[in-house]
Amino acid sequence: MAKKTVHLAMPKPTSAAAWVAGRDEGGAPMKRFTIDVTEELHTRIKVECSKRHAKMADVIRDLLEREFPK
Repeated sequence: MAKKTVHLAMPKPTSAAAWVAGRDEGGAPMKRFTIDVTEELHTRIKVECSKRHAKMADVIRDLLEREFPK
């Protein structure tokens, strides 16, 4: 039997900035940045996050919060 793909209609933001601005992290405005890491480091992070059932972005945000407290 062939697999069927279901496409849900979701509104698309007009730009990356609009997508980031539309995210709500406890009411705080969000900004996006990109960093380059080795493939090996990326894999280690992804595997560890998977073991913890955690999103990579959440874990990295927590690391940054601890490193750079208010």
